[in-house]
Amino acid sequence: MQKNELISRYEQAATILPSRLRKVALSLSDGEKAQAEELRLRAGRPLAVLLPTGELPLEAEVEPEELETLCDIATEFSRYAAAETIREGFLPVRGGFRIGLCGTAVMKDGMNTNLKNLSSAVIRIARERKGVAEHIAPRLFQGGGFINTLILSSPGGGKTTLLRDLIRCLSEGGADRPPQRISLIDERGEVAVVYRGAPQMDVGPRTDVLDACPKALGIPMVLRAMNPQIIAVDEITLREDLTAMSMAAGCGVGLLATIHAAGVPELLRKPLYRQLLENQVFRLAVRILQKENGRAYELEELPC
Repeated sequence: MQKNELISRYEQAATILPSRLRKVALSLSDGEKAQAEELRLRAGRPLAVLLPTGELPLEAEVEPEELETLCDIATEFSRYAAAETIREGFLPVRGGFRIGLCGTAVMKDGMNTNLKNLSSAVIRIARERKGVAEHIAPRLFQGGGFINTLILSSPGGGKTTLLRDLIRCLSEGGADRPPQRISLIDERGEVAVVYRGAPQMDVGPRTDVLDACPKALGIPMVLRAMNPQIIAVDEITLREDLTAMSMAAGCGVGLLATIHAAGVPELLRKPLYRQLLENQVFRLAVRILQKENGRAYELEELPC
Protein backbone atom coordinates (compact mmCIF):
# COMPACT_ATOMS: atom_id res chain seq x y z
CA MET A 1 0.00 0.00 0.00
CA GLN A 2 1.44 3.38 -1.05
CA LYS A 3 1.96 6.22 1.45
CA ASN A 4 -0.97 8.22 0.06
CA GLU A 5 -3.24 5.20 0.52
CA LEU A 6 -2.02 4.72 4.10
CA ILE A 7 -2.76 8.37 4.87
CA SER A 8 -6.20 8.04 3.28
CA ARG A 9 -7.04 4.99 5.41
CA TYR A 10 -6.09 6.89 8.56
CA GLU A 11 -8.23 9.86 7.56
CA GLN A 12 -11.18 7.54 6.84
CA ALA A 13 -10.79 6.05 10.33
CA ALA A 14 -10.73 9.54 11.85
CA THR A 15 -14.14 10.32 10.30
CA ILE A 16 -15.65 7.82 12.77
CA LEU A 17 -14.61 10.06 15.67
CA PRO A 18 -16.84 12.77 17.17
CA SER A 19 -16.11 16.12 15.51
CA ARG A 20 -13.94 17.63 18.28
CA LEU A 21 -11.68 14.58 18.45
CA ARG A 22 -11.68 14.22 14.66
CA LYS A 23 -10.10 17.65 14.22
CA VAL A 24 -7.32 16.78 16.66
CA ALA A 25 -6.69 13.38 15.04
CA LEU A 26 -6.45 14.95 11.59
CA SER A 27 -3.81 17.42 12.81
CA LEU A 28 -1.10 14.74 12.75
CA SER A 29 1.68 14.92 10.19
CA ASP A 30 1.38 12.81 7.04
CA GLY A 31 4.24 10.62 8.27
CA GLU A 32 2.42 9.85 11.51
CA LYS A 33 -0.86 9.22 9.68
CA ALA A 34 0.85 6.73 7.36
CA GLN A 35 2.27 4.75 10.31
CA ALA A 36 -0.79 4.85 12.59
CA GLU A 37 -2.21 1.45 13.56
CA GLU A 38 -4.98 2.42 16.00
CA LEU A 39 -6.89 5.33 17.48
CA ARG A 40 -7.45 4.78 21.21
CA LEU A 41 -10.08 6.52 23.33
CA ARG A 42 -10.25 6.28 27.13
CA ALA A 43 -12.73 8.34 29.13
CA GLY A 44 -10.94 11.09 31.03
CA ARG A 45 -7.66 10.44 29.21
CA PRO A 46 -6.12 12.00 26.10
CA LEU A 47 -7.04 10.63 22.70
CA ALA A 48 -4.04 8.55 21.56
CA VAL A 49 -2.67 7.21 18.29
CA LEU A 50 -0.79 3.91 18.28
CA LEU A 51 2.38 4.11 16.19
CA PRO A 52 5.08 1.45 15.74
CA THR A 53 7.06 3.28 18.45
CA GLY A 54 4.17 3.24 20.96
CA GLU A 55 1.15 5.37 21.91
CA LEU A 56 1.22 9.08 21.08
CA PRO A 57 -1.17 11.10 23.30
CA LEU A 58 -2.90 14.01 21.59
CA GLU A 59 -4.12 17.29 23.07
CA ALA A 60 -7.75 16.30 23.60
CA GLU A 61 -9.20 14.59 26.66
CA VAL A 62 -11.96 12.11 25.82
CA GLU A 63 -15.35 12.83 27.40
CA PRO A 64 -17.53 9.80 28.32
CA GLU A 65 -20.31 11.15 26.10
CA GLU A 66 -17.95 11.07 23.12
CA LEU A 67 -17.61 7.32 23.44
CA GLU A 68 -21.38 7.05 23.08
CA THR A 69 -21.28 9.39 20.08
CA LEU A 70 -18.54 7.25 18.53
CA CYS A 71 -20.85 4.21 18.66
CA ASP A 72 -23.71 6.20 17.14
CA ILE A 73 -21.53 7.32 14.24
CA ALA A 74 -20.08 3.83 13.72
CA THR A 75 -23.54 2.22 13.61
CA GLU A 76 -25.01 5.06 11.54
CA PHE A 77 -27.33 5.80 14.49
CA SER A 78 -28.77 2.27 14.41
CA ARG A 79 -27.08 0.85 17.47
CA TYR A 80 -29.85 -1.69 18.01
CA ALA A 81 -28.84 -3.36 14.73
CA ALA A 82 -25.34 -3.94 16.12
CA ALA A 83 -26.45 -5.24 19.54
CA GLU A 84 -25.09 -8.74 18.88
CA THR A 85 -21.53 -7.57 18.31
CA ILE A 86 -21.62 -4.79 20.93
CA ARG A 87 -22.23 -7.37 23.63
CA GLU A 88 -19.17 -9.22 22.30
CA GLY A 89 -17.15 -6.03 22.69
CA PHE A 90 -16.68 -4.86 19.13
CA LEU A 91 -18.30 -3.06 16.20
CA PRO A 92 -17.61 -3.63 12.50
CA VAL A 93 -17.69 -0.36 10.57
CA ARG A 94 -18.35 0.41 6.92
CA GLY A 95 -15.06 0.69 5.04
CA GLY A 96 -13.27 -2.19 6.78
CA PHE A 97 -12.66 -0.72 10.22
CA ARG A 98 -13.31 -2.41 13.55
CA ILE A 99 -13.92 -0.82 16.93
CA GLY A 100 -13.14 -2.63 20.17
CA LEU A 101 -15.16 -1.57 23.21
CA CYS A 102 -14.87 -1.72 27.00
CA GLY A 103 -17.44 -0.68 29.57
CA THR A 104 -19.75 -2.22 32.14
CA ALA A 105 -21.05 -5.66 31.19
CA VAL A 106 -24.79 -6.20 31.64
CA MET A 107 -25.12 -9.77 32.92
CA LYS A 108 -28.19 -12.00 32.78
CA ASP A 109 -28.23 -15.71 33.61
CA GLY A 110 -24.45 -15.76 33.52
CA MET A 111 -24.28 -14.23 30.03
CA ASN A 112 -23.26 -10.74 28.94
CA THR A 113 -26.20 -9.14 27.13
CA ASN A 114 -24.89 -5.61 26.54
CA LEU A 115 -22.23 -3.02 27.34
CA LYS A 116 -23.15 0.22 29.08
CA ASN A 117 -21.18 3.15 30.54
CA LEU A 118 -18.53 2.82 27.84
CA SER A 119 -15.05 3.55 29.18
CA SER A 120 -12.69 2.77 26.29
CA ALA A 121 -12.67 2.23 22.55
CA VAL A 122 -10.03 1.39 19.97
CA ILE A 123 -10.39 1.91 16.23
CA ARG A 124 -8.25 -0.62 14.37
CA ILE A 125 -6.97 0.83 11.09
CA ALA A 126 -6.99 -2.36 9.05
CA ARG A 127 -5.05 -2.11 5.82
CA GLU A 128 -5.20 -4.65 3.04
CA ARG A 129 -1.86 -5.69 1.62
CA LYS A 130 -2.93 -7.32 -1.60
CA GLY A 131 -0.30 -9.41 -3.28
CA VAL A 132 1.73 -10.46 -0.23
CA ALA A 133 0.46 -14.04 -0.62
CA GLU A 134 0.77 -14.36 -4.41
CA HIS A 135 4.07 -16.25 -4.28
CA ILE A 136 2.94 -18.42 -1.34
CA ALA A 137 -0.45 -19.65 -2.61
CA PRO A 138 0.87 -21.90 -5.43
CA ARG A 139 3.20 -23.67 -2.98
CA LEU A 140 0.28 -24.82 -0.82
CA PHE A 141 -0.83 -27.38 -3.40
CA GLN A 142 0.46 -30.86 -4.07
CA GLY A 143 -0.87 -33.13 -6.78
CA GLY A 144 -3.61 -30.59 -7.45
CA GLY A 145 -4.86 -30.67 -3.85
CA PHE A 146 -4.55 -28.07 -1.10
CA ILE A 147 -2.22 -28.94 1.80
CA ASN A 148 -3.51 -28.06 5.27
CA THR A 149 -1.48 -25.03 6.37
CA LEU A 150 -0.76 -23.06 9.54
CA ILE A 151 0.38 -19.42 9.59
CA LEU A 152 2.75 -18.76 12.50
CA SER A 153 4.11 -15.56 14.03
CA SER A 154 4.40 -13.75 17.33
CA PRO A 155 1.51 -11.43 18.32
CA GLY A 156 1.27 -8.43 16.00
CA GLY A 157 3.41 -10.14 13.38
CA GLY A 158 0.94 -9.90 10.51
CA LYS A 159 -0.89 -13.24 10.63
CA THR A 160 -4.34 -11.83 9.92
CA THR A 161 -3.02 -9.70 7.05
CA LEU A 162 -1.40 -12.72 5.39
CA LEU A 163 -4.42 -14.94 6.07
CA ARG A 164 -6.74 -12.42 4.41
CA ASP A 165 -4.62 -12.23 1.27
CA LEU A 166 -4.13 -15.99 1.10
CA ILE A 167 -7.90 -16.46 1.25
CA ARG A 168 -8.28 -13.96 -1.59
CA CYS A 169 -5.62 -15.67 -3.71
CA LEU A 170 -7.01 -19.16 -3.12
CA SER A 171 -10.57 -17.99 -3.80
CA GLU A 172 -9.60 -16.31 -7.06
CA GLY A 173 -7.33 -19.11 -8.27
CA GLY A 174 -4.58 -18.64 -10.83
CA ALA A 175 -2.84 -20.12 -13.83
CA ASP A 176 -1.00 -22.52 -11.53
CA ARG A 177 -3.91 -23.48 -9.27
CA PRO A 178 -7.70 -23.89 -9.49
CA PRO A 179 -10.01 -21.49 -7.61
CA GLN A 180 -11.29 -22.80 -4.29
CA ARG A 181 -14.59 -22.52 -2.46
CA ILE A 182 -13.63 -21.16 0.95
CA SER A 183 -15.66 -20.88 4.14
CA LEU A 184 -14.16 -18.28 6.48
CA ILE A 185 -15.14 -18.53 10.16
CA ASP A 186 -14.47 -14.92 11.15
CA GLU A 187 -15.11 -15.21 14.89
CA ARG A 188 -13.77 -11.75 15.83
CA GLY A 189 -14.74 -9.99 12.61
CA GLU A 190 -11.16 -8.99 11.83
CA VAL A 191 -10.49 -10.83 8.56
CA ALA A 192 -13.41 -9.89 6.30
CA VAL A 193 -14.85 -7.12 8.54
CA VAL A 194 -18.45 -7.85 7.58
CA TYR A 195 -20.74 -4.83 7.77
CA ARG A 196 -24.46 -5.53 7.33
CA GLY A 197 -23.75 -8.72 5.43
CA ALA A 198 -21.07 -7.37 3.09
CA PRO A 199 -17.32 -8.03 3.62
CA GLN A 200 -15.47 -4.74 3.71
CA MET A 201 -12.17 -6.47 2.90
CA ASP A 202 -11.45 -8.38 -0.30
CA VAL A 203 -11.54 -12.07 0.61
CA GLY A 204 -12.17 -13.28 -2.94
CA PRO A 205 -15.18 -14.13 -5.13
CA ARG A 206 -15.70 -17.70 -3.88
CA THR A 207 -15.46 -17.04 -0.15
CA ASP A 208 -18.43 -17.44 2.19
CA VAL A 209 -18.07 -15.67 5.54
CA LEU A 210 -19.61 -16.88 8.79
CA ASP A 211 -19.19 -13.82 10.97
CA ALA A 212 -19.02 -13.53 14.79
CA CYS A 213 -19.40 -17.27 15.35
CA PRO A 214 -17.10 -19.39 17.56
CA LYS A 215 -14.92 -21.65 15.46
CA ALA A 216 -16.00 -24.83 17.23
CA LEU A 217 -19.64 -24.09 16.30
CA GLY A 218 -18.99 -22.57 12.89
CA ILE A 219 -16.86 -25.34 11.40
CA PRO A 220 -19.58 -28.05 11.54
CA MET A 221 -22.15 -25.47 10.36
CA VAL A 222 -20.29 -24.69 7.14
CA LEU A 223 -19.44 -28.35 6.63
CA ARG A 224 -23.15 -29.16 6.59
CA ALA A 225 -24.35 -26.11 4.70
CA MET A 226 -21.72 -24.62 2.38
CA ASN A 227 -19.77 -27.51 0.79
CA PRO A 228 -16.38 -25.80 1.21
CA GLN A 229 -13.13 -27.01 -0.27
CA ILE A 230 -11.15 -25.06 2.35
CA ILE A 231 -12.15 -23.81 5.81
CA ALA A 232 -10.15 -20.81 7.06
CA VAL A 233 -9.99 -19.54 10.65
CA ASP A 234 -7.98 -16.94 12.54
CA GLU A 235 -6.22 -17.77 15.83
CA ILE A 236 -6.72 -21.29 17.10
CA THR A 237 -6.80 -21.01 20.90
CA LEU A 238 -9.16 -23.64 22.33
CA ARG A 239 -9.20 -27.44 22.44
CA GLU A 240 -12.71 -27.30 21.01
CA ASP A 241 -11.31 -25.55 17.93
CA LEU A 242 -8.84 -28.39 17.39
CA THR A 243 -11.56 -31.02 17.75
CA ALA A 244 -13.72 -29.30 15.13
CA MET A 245 -10.77 -28.90 12.74
CA SER A 246 -9.79 -32.54 13.13
CA MET A 247 -13.34 -33.52 12.27
CA ALA A 248 -13.27 -31.31 9.17
CA ALA A 249 -9.94 -32.79 8.09
CA GLY A 250 -11.49 -36.25 8.42
CA CYS A 251 -14.18 -35.14 5.96
CA GLY A 252 -11.56 -34.29 3.34
CA VAL A 253 -11.82 -30.50 3.66
CA GLY A 254 -8.68 -28.35 3.45
CA LEU A 255 -7.74 -26.21 6.46
CA LEU A 256 -6.01 -22.83 6.73
CA ALA A 257 -5.45 -21.33 10.18
CA THR A 258 -3.27 -19.00 12.24
CA ILE A 259 -1.61 -19.57 15.62
CA HIS A 260 0.37 -17.30 17.95
CA ALA A 261 3.80 -18.96 17.82
CA ALA A 262 7.18 -17.86 16.54
CA GLY A 263 7.86 -21.30 15.04
CA VAL A 264 7.46 -25.07 15.31
CA PRO A 265 9.67 -25.41 18.44
CA GLU A 266 7.27 -23.14 20.31
CA LEU A 267 4.31 -25.23 19.12
CA LEU A 268 5.97 -28.36 20.46
CA ARG A 269 6.39 -26.75 23.90
CA LYS A 270 2.64 -26.17 24.25
CA PRO A 271 0.55 -29.31 24.97
CA LEU A 272 -2.48 -28.08 23.02
CA TYR A 273 -0.52 -27.40 19.85
CA ARG A 274 1.73 -30.43 20.28
CA GLN A 275 -1.41 -32.55 20.03
CA LEU A 276 -2.27 -30.73 16.81
CA LEU A 277 1.05 -31.79 15.29
CA GLU A 278 0.83 -35.33 16.65
CA ASN A 279 -2.59 -35.76 15.02
CA GLN A 280 -1.06 -34.57 11.72
CA VAL A 281 -4.00 -32.26 11.00
CA PHE A 282 -1.63 -29.75 9.37
CA ARG A 283 1.34 -30.54 7.12
CA LEU A 284 2.75 -27.11 6.24
CA ALA A 285 3.57 -23.93 8.16
CA VAL A 286 4.18 -20.41 6.90
CA ARG A 287 6.40 -18.54 9.35
CA ILE A 288 6.32 -14.74 9.30
CA LEU A 289 9.75 -13.29 9.98
CA GLN A 290 10.47 -9.67 10.86
CA LYS A 291 13.38 -8.39 8.77
CA GLU A 292 14.99 -4.95 8.65
CA ASN A 293 13.33 -4.25 5.30
CA GLY A 294 9.93 -5.66 6.27
CA ARG A 295 8.24 -9.03 6.69
CA ALA A 296 9.46 -12.21 5.05
CA TYR A 297 7.59 -15.51 4.68
CA GLU A 298 9.22 -18.91 5.11
CA LEU A 299 7.48 -22.18 4.24
CA GLU A 300 8.36 -25.39 6.09
CA GLU A 301 6.98 -28.89 6.46
CA LEU A 302 5.59 -29.78 9.85
CA PRO A 303 7.02 -32.83 11.66
CA CYS A 304 5.05 -36.04 11.36
